[in-house]
Amino acid sequence: MSKKKSAPAPSPAPAVRDDGGLFHYDPNRKFLIFLFFLIAIGGGILAMVLRPKSDVPVYGWKLVQKHPHDPQAFTQGLLVDPVDGTLVESTGQYGRSTIRRVELATGTIIKPVPLDDSLFGEGIALHNGKIIQLTWKEGRALRWTPDLEPLAESTYEGDGWGLTSDGTHLIMSTGTHKITFRDPETFEVVRALLVTRAGRPVNQLNELEYFGGSIYANRLNSDLIYEVNPQSGVVTAVIDLTGLWPASERPRDGSGIMNGIAVGKKPNGEQMILVTGKYCPSVYEIEIVPPGS
Repeated sequence: MSKKKSAPAPSPAPAVRDDGGLFHYDPNRKFLIFLFFLIAIGGGILAMVLRPKSDVPVYGWKLVQKHPHDPQAFTQGLLVDPVDGTLVESTGQYGRSTIRRVELATGTIIKPVPLDDSLFGEGIALHNGKIIQLTWKEGRALRWTPDLEPLAESTYEGDGWGLTSDGTHLIMSTGTHKITFRDPETFEVVRALLVTRAGRPVNQLNELEYFGGSIYANRLNSDLIYEVNPQSGVVTAVIDLTGLWPASERPRDGSGIMNGIAVGKKPNGEQMILVTGKYCPSVYEIEIVPPGS
């Protein structure tokens, strides 16, 4: 009588997860999961402890007031006229560039002066009663009277981005980490400054403002303003404007970036700090908030 071979014992059926997936039973699984999370949590804490602190103070902002601003203005330069408190603004884009005088409280364009279609407007500065306006690729520094009547031009080599004045020289950025000090009459370079932070170059410096013995510079495609020592080129502080101009209010194509710094006086003599951006619907009057406040 033949014997039947006994059937092999069935393997344990795989357990089923709530999400429908399968996993093989492993008595060490709970331990391994525990160990994984322990390492992950410990690594996160260690990373926080070892994360390098900022090499310079990082200041925040407090909104004082929002002023209307032309949302079609591709802002490249901004200043406050110390005589009447109006804004003088340079806007860019070929075929749309202007220099204009604007009423701060209402955003009304008091006097727009279009540039030639071949020019792309850039930074502006007020020096000895004259307004100087850079152009991007054209190497022409346009000079204007306070009433925005044209004067004789100057020329320069390379890109023109931001411009300001320390009362003695014109200070110009070129979209790199290099800033030049120029003779206000001849536009010749007097000296150059390389801007660094923690020993590394800070490039894409854009709109400039000189105030209180320091240079303040927007950085392209960021919400940061850098305070720069005009002698050494070292960044001494950062102003972080994150959240001031909400992302939901910016153009979807990414063209809406912070650009434009102006420091001036209110009618009562108090200092005001104004910032805006390309295609921004507001000029923001802010206070600078110390770190940790």
